[in-house]
Amino acid sequence: MIRISSQQIFSGGINRLQELNTSLNNTQQQISTGKRVNKPSDDPVAAARILKLDQELSRVETYQRNVDLADNRLKQEESALESSIDVIQRIRELTVQAGNGSLSANDRRSISSELEERLGQLANIANTRDASGEYIFSGFQGSVKAFEQDASGSWIYQGDEGQRVLEIDDGVTVPISDNGKDIFVRVPAAITGIPATGNTPGSYISGVDLVDQNSLQSTFGDGFPDDIRLTVNAAGEIVARDPKAPASDPDLPTQPSPAVVGEEFQVAGIRATIENAGDGDEFTLAINDRQSIFRTIENLVSGLNNIDKSNPRGQAEYDDLIANSLINLDNAQESIILKQTELGGRMNAVESTKTFLEDSSVYTNEIRSQLQDVDYAEAISNLSFQSFVLQAAQQSFAQVSQLSLFDRL
Repeated sequence: MIRISSQQIFSGGINRLQELNTSLNNTQQQISTGKRVNKPSDDPVAAARILKLDQELSRVETYQRNVDLADNRLKQEESALESSIDVIQRIRELTVQAGNGSLSANDRRSISSELEERLGQLANIANTRDASGEYIFSGFQGSVKAFEQDASGSWIYQGDEGQRVLEIDDGVTVPISDNGKDIFVRVPAAITGIPATGNTPGSYISGVDLVDQNSLQSTFGDGFPDDIRLTVNAAGEIVARDPKAPASDPDLPTQPSPAVVGEEFQVAGIRATIENAGDGDEFTLAINDRQSIFRTIENLVSGLNNIDKSNPRGQAEYDDLIANSLINLDNAQESIILKQTELGGRMNAVESTKTFLEDSSVYTNEIRSQLQDVDYAEAISNLSFQSFVLQAAQQSFAQVSQLSLFDRL
């Protein structure tokens, strides 16, 4: 016979009631929180997996914020570039209008006035700021205004040539900015003729135009020279040379040959006419120059206001201004369109990554839910059963605790 003391009876009963009450409380907590695993001891294996899934979700959420930031920055830049194209197109229309030979001086000044307004509008677009107040076209120097006017009133780039990138997934980065120098400043310029200092007074070069790209390529190959130097000799003939070529190299061929002062000629597919030049006069054909869109408009405004068209030289200078401005404006538009195409590729990459991250988040949440979320039907059923068992145990313990040997005497 095993003897059980009253202390053992009371201790065992209380321990059992505490176990039942703990189970009941755990079930109640699961129902109230909606989670099957509220602490590691509830299911150590599931808790470890849930921790890893939480870390994965945190990683995905961080990249999703980066994706949203990249998307907003790229869309803002795309909008700014689209607006700049609209402005340049209007400037081009005004330039074509300015080329009308029947315009009076007042008409040209009126066009010049609108061009100045459009120039300021373009500068405002180039100085676009993002939601945090940083200039989007200033490179790494977001706090620095991209374009400022110098003492002469010319718009000068103030930022650097940096390009910001943002990581939008593990090992995946995307550029989220472009510096204004590459977009608005380094624009291929029309080929121009530049007279040397000390030339014969009244001499000039006009009608400079690239009429045969293939001829330019066949003359120099892919590496175009920066310049072609034109020199007038005593016989009034024009000698063309590549300034960087060795002295032993032959002169560049001209059409007609020889080319002479006062008559149109071609060299390496470039057409030009030299007027009123004498022995030793030199002119430079600038081939690979770059000119900012702001400088193009500034030169156009200055020419409309100041060029005197009453003489042949002034008329030729004005005609060249209009022709070169149109070429430069077209080059600027093409430069911006190319940048828009590049932006489109980046935005597609961002959109693809965004979709991937969203799918990853949904998949991870589903697995996490399977491990952590409570089955309410099962939990409520368990709660009812545990409540019944606890109540029965309490009644049983109450009766047992009242038993005594004196009841048998």
